[in-house]
Amino acid sequence: MLFWIILGVILVIIISGVRIVSQSRAMVIERLGAYHRTLQTGLHYHIPFIERIANHVSLKEIVKDFAPQPVITKDNVTMQIDTVVYFQITDPRLYTYGVENPVNAIENLTATTLRNIIGELELDETLTSRDIINSKMRAILDEATDPWGIKVNRVEVKNIIPPRDIQEAMEKQMRAERERRESILKAEGEKKAAILIAEGEKESAILRADAKRETHIREAEGEAQAILKIQEATAQGLKLLKDAKIDDAVLKLKSYEAMVEVANGQSTKIIIPSELQNLATVGTTISEMIEKKK
Repeated sequence: MLFWIILGVILVIIISGVRIVSQSRAMVIERLGAYHRTLQTGLHYHIPFIERIANHVSLKEIVKDFAPQPVITKDNVTMQIDTVVYFQITDPRLYTYGVENPVNAIENLTATTLRNIIGELELDETLTSRDIINSKMRAILDEATDPWGIKVNRVEVKNIIPPRDIQEAMEKQMRAERERRESILKAEGEKKAAILIAEGEKESAILRADAKRETHIREAEGEAQAILKIQEATAQGLKLLKDAKIDDAVLKLKSYEAMVEVANGQSTKIIIPSELQNLATVGTTISEMIEKKK
């Protein structure tokens, strides 16, 4: 019975030395109080009572959001700035034995580095130089944490909180700047509108003048064509009369007909050509001779 008990205890001790390391994890093993080896992903065995697990670390990227720190700028403005640090454990051995409480060490190092960088900048530069601050802090922290087996991948300034009176002054300045831009945009809009209206009136006046000029040209051309047609008709009539070879009797008869038409008009004075007067005398003589014969 005692044998089986001893055998069971030995089996439990042997089984207790079996370790399975998960992905992105590592185990630091000490033998008799001294560092011995680092266990990576997979199945491992360590000797109970002689070897022990000194640290079980994660190799994933770790994100730490540190509380706001009071910092003073070059122009003596005190503000609160909080940062976010992204780091990763690259050497579990150095991380285990390099520094006591590595996360707290990174936080203190971040605060002192941030104060040194902000102390060289004025308020306006601090508010507009986040990328510069991030780059400088990452480089300094990465170099300082190398002996601890830590690699700092990125540092971000999360919030920059200036004093209340500075915030109010900045808000007033921003409001004034917005109002100035609004006034400029409004004036530019009115200017463009006035220019467009003037250009429209100019184009309208030009179009009206062109239309009026075209109308006068068309009317003049119409009158010229009408006069030309009348002259051509007159010339054609004279040509026809010339070709017909009309004698004096016909001309006198036509003249008489014309005088009859004139007499039927509203004119009170009629001037009779001498040829028609002679013709009228001849007509009267012939009438008297006919009466005498009767």
